[in-house]
Amino acid sequence: MKTLVPAVAVWGKTAPSHSITAVMITDDQQTIVTGSQEGQICLWDLSSDLQISSKEILFGHTASVTCLAKARE
Repeated sequence: MKTLVPAVAVWGKTAPSHSITAVMITDDQQTIVTGSQEGQICLWDLSSDLQISSKEILFGHTASVTCLAKARE
């Protein structure tokens, strides 16, 4: 069964480029983390009814983010 998730515009008319190269979902399945070819990391909230909303965008990497991993407790 395919689930359609609508696109979310969070930056107004001109969104920064964010060509996704890595995706991670947290263990609690409430946050999606995406890394991009442009060196950004984005955090997204995921609700129980699969609604996605932006949380944060992190800038500063000078190369593509090609891998994401969670830290151990």
